[in-house]
Amino acid sequence: MIRTTGAAIRSFCPVLLILGLTISAGRLAAAGPALPPPWDLEPTAAHPRNSEGSFATLASGRIIFCFSQFDGGGDDSSPSAIAEIHSDDHGRTWSAARVVVPTGDNRNLMSASLLRLRSGALALFYLAKKNNWLDCHPFLRLSHDEGQTWGPALPITRAPGYFELNNDRVVQLRTGRLVLALSSYRVTGTVDAPESWDRRSLILWYYSDDEGRTWRESDTWWTIPVGGYSGLEEPGVVELADGTLFSWARTDQGCQFGFRSTDAGLTWSPPAPTELVSPRSPAGIKRLPGSACLLAIYNDHSGRFPFQPGKRTPLVLAYSTDGGRTWPDRQVLEDDPTGWYCYTAIHFTDEGVLLAYCASTGEQRHLSKLRLRLVPWSWLRVPPAPAKQP
Repeated sequence: MIRTTGAAIRSFCPVLLILGLTISAGRLAAAGPALPPPWDLEPTAAHPRNSEGSFATLASGRIIFCFSQFDGGGDDSSPSAIAEIHSDDHGRTWSAARVVVPTGDNRNLMSASLLRLRSGALALFYLAKKNNWLDCHPFLRLSHDEGQTWGPALPITRAPGYFELNNDRVVQLRTGRLVLALSSYRVTGTVDAPESWDRRSLILWYYSDDEGRTWRESDTWWTIPVGGYSGLEEPGVVELADGTLFSWARTDQGCQFGFRSTDAGLTWSPPAPTELVSPRSPAGIKRLPGSACLLAIYNDHSGRFPFQPGKRTPLVLAYSTDGGRTWPDRQVLEDDPTGWYCYTAIHFTDEGVLLAYCASTGEQRHLSKLRLRLVPWSWLRVPPAPAKQP
């Protein structure tokens, strides 16, 4: 893990540090009522890692969660399949797991994204690796029977290379267009070894106007405009209330970087630092239903809450009412200093927000334990909508 330096934060995220110094009390949300207990999927000898998943609600009201189930180790390249669990009590308890997409002739399947399409079909996106360092591609499967069966794997990228799509990341715009953001890593050799892989990723966007049957790459791609070791990694996309798209990516520069598109994902603005000060760890962002407010979940290292440099803790909920430009209202969800909280999934229900994230603590191996948690609406401190100008 590359540690975030204070100099990097001061250089690339000055706005938030100024805010933290001048309004130390800030507008931090007051502590809410106690949260219901989480439901943890602990690692076992058979499955030493369970991680990176996504939710969907079925027509019956059942909620399913698809995730990466590892069975031969806990590394990103260890053998794994896409498994599913379900809940019939609004996410409080969950069933035993069943594999829905087996590993097959791949080395590894991971990082699931579920999405209910406007056509009514259920879409499952995931990554497939043929080897460790030379080949990683996102695929899509469709279900027309509420997840009982899944159709053939449809490729999203056809060029050779190493492309990453993080979990719970694909969006369908109000126009019906599907948009997703990818990290693209340059392959520098032919040997399946670390020296053939350049860790400095760039960001690409892909879109589909026929619900995933065909895909096109956006006209814009970006690399990070400063020196570093990681580039622009693990990006995501959200559609704002005005139709603008906001995208983000983790970096090793002390904060998440952001991008905007005003033409439905065809072109994107240059990368710029955001107020989401964090270590080299992913953020999850979605828009609250029927609202212009964005909800972000990430490791806040701004100094508003105690943190240890380089650690993926605390896990914080933040709110933005101006399209991701500022995030003044925040709540701590997890603050164990030994914790490792990351790779969140966000799903809205009538009762609240269902969250899933890696939550290993103490001496547990990082990314080994999966936590699912229902956060009631009464616990969230959503800021009021800004007043309209006369």
